[in-house]
Amino acid sequence: MGWLSTEDRYYWDQGEFEDSYERLGAHLAPGGAWMAVWAPNADAVSVIGDFNGWQVDKCVLQHTGAGLWEGFAHGAEPGHRYKFRIWRGGYATDKADPYAFALEPPQGSNTHGLAAIIDPLTYQWGDEDWMQRRQGPATLHGPISVYEVHLGSWRHGAPSESLSYRAIAVPLADHVSALGFTHVELLPVAEHPYYGSWGYQVVGYYAPTFRHGSPSDLMYLIDTLHQRGIGVILDWVPAHFAVDPQGLVWFDGSALYEYEDEKMRTHPDWGTCIFDYSKPQVRNFLVSNALFWLDKYHVDALRVDAVASMLYRDYSRSDWTPNEFGGNTNLEAIHFLKKANEAIYRRFPTAFTLAEESTAFPRVTAPTYDDGLGFLYKWNMGWMHDILAYLQQDPAYRRYHHGRLTFSFMYTFTEHYLLPLSHDEVVHGKGSLWNKMPGDAWQKAASLRILYGHQWGHPGKNMLFMGSEFGQTSEWNHDRALDWELVQDPLRASLMRWITDLNTLYRRSPALWHDESSGWLWLAEHADHNLLAYQRASAEQSLAIVLNFAPLPRHAWRLGVPQPGTYAVRLNSDAGVYGGSGMSLPAAWTSDPVPAGDHEHSILVTLPPLAVLYLEHSRFPAYPW
Repeated sequence: MGWLSTEDRYYWDQGEFEDSYERLGAHLAPGGAWMAVWAPNADAVSVIGDFNGWQVDKCVLQHTGAGLWEGFAHGAEPGHRYKFRIWRGGYATDKADPYAFALEPPQGSNTHGLAAIIDPLTYQWGDEDWMQRRQGPATLHGPISVYEVHLGSWRHGAPSESLSYRAIAVPLADHVSALGFTHVELLPVAEHPYYGSWGYQVVGYYAPTFRHGSPSDLMYLIDTLHQRGIGVILDWVPAHFAVDPQGLVWFDGSALYEYEDEKMRTHPDWGTCIFDYSKPQVRNFLVSNALFWLDKYHVDALRVDAVASMLYRDYSRSDWTPNEFGGNTNLEAIHFLKKANEAIYRRFPTAFTLAEESTAFPRVTAPTYDDGLGFLYKWNMGWMHDILAYLQQDPAYRRYHHGRLTFSFMYTFTEHYLLPLSHDEVVHGKGSLWNKMPGDAWQKAASLRILYGHQWGHPGKNMLFMGSEFGQTSEWNHDRALDWELVQDPLRASLMRWITDLNTLYRRSPALWHDESSGWLWLAEHADHNLLAYQRASAEQSLAIVLNFAPLPRHAWRLGVPQPGTYAVRLNSDAGVYGGSGMSLPAAWTSDPVPAGDHEHSILVTLPPLAVLYLEHSRFPAYPW
């Protein structure tokens, strides 16, 4: 009796084998383990490993149809190492199992070529309460505030020694909880040979990197975060894969996972191989992989990397092959993304997906039944580029760049956005956020406070890369831990308090979750004085967000407001507790029946330098802090 059923082979050929990780790869059974692999162009396949003395004739797999090979590895046990030996045209190549749940660390000439047999179901989860109450698509109407983390450089134990999954779990949960973030986003944890790729050049799609421990150790980290009420977003990389010879590249002696078309096969920016999404079996592999992380590791969301590079056949290319209609869109990649999102929301309705998509491709966050790609959120790269370009200007010249500050409001409701200040903005010579800001230390800190205040107030969800919460000075380096000693500086510690209070107000303010055009209203702007004001509102609450991007106070600015009444100060980034100047302000302003802008009522406000104020209309009760 074989391992793969007729149904398995049928669904594999059709591209509908969504849980293929349950059948392909190595699966323990009494007396050994079943082995299965896709290698349609191979002449023969064997499994060699610890259980058969690495002899090629002890576990010869049988071709069972649909390009699949299977066999039973007698004596295989948990912890045994193995690899596939694949023959084609008289030549043999050793390959790591594409479905391996763990890969061994490199040793000598072995570069991640050995898989390890494990049972990924042995971990005892304690996050039942979290899994039952997590929100998924309902987060559109709730708070999402994300802390982005590279596990290898968040903290170190000994010098140059990254923390393990288990060692980082509690301190990371403590830090994120104290700051008030709702989610952690992990840079890719799937196995990658080159540490400097930060996990974005994957060789083992089903294997957590050995660098921080075992699969059960990663489960412990996620479980710990869940038990502390923190969601986990995983960076997922279906756009391209590493070209290391033990991996997917030229897997069975042919261009199997990658494009056969040489013009389309490799990614010009990263030198990696691009998946051929037109093949049903490749779609099986990738859709199953997305579901695998949600299933076995209880991940709450997948952030899909480099979506723009998937959508266009001419992305970063001067020489490319058009699609069947002569256009530049990658129709098979679009089909794959829709299928993946459909499978995710069907199988895990309380999970969600996010797209890193940097172009104006339409309907990224529309459902697939409405001609969308099916993501729940899209990164707002335009907002990020514009606000950083604006703030990097000397305040004296910001008046000439005011359009960068306001342009995002023209399109912010066309998609469901997340506003990212990510790792990509603090590497490759771009400098840290702290050093992007002009002026002395006080002005830099004040500029970061107004940046974050605008980010949390702007329609959309929020994300901040690690270290930005305390004003990391040096550019991020994956080989070094963050400069935690900076937290001893009162100015940096005050910046962290600002983040904490922003998150506290955000999580208690329905007006800041109502990311529909009906919940946003333009109040005023003054380009020459670097001033901006807008309203966020819901049925329960109304907040006016007033920003002064100039390093001097503005007195008696008449600000039009839509509702008469009192506007109480809920947050003031210039307060002394945040390292601001502590300029004296009233606790609230009461409106006058004096028209200003498009409004019949107005308040006469004083604005501190480089500061943001959150003002709440008085008909809503004050928060008890």
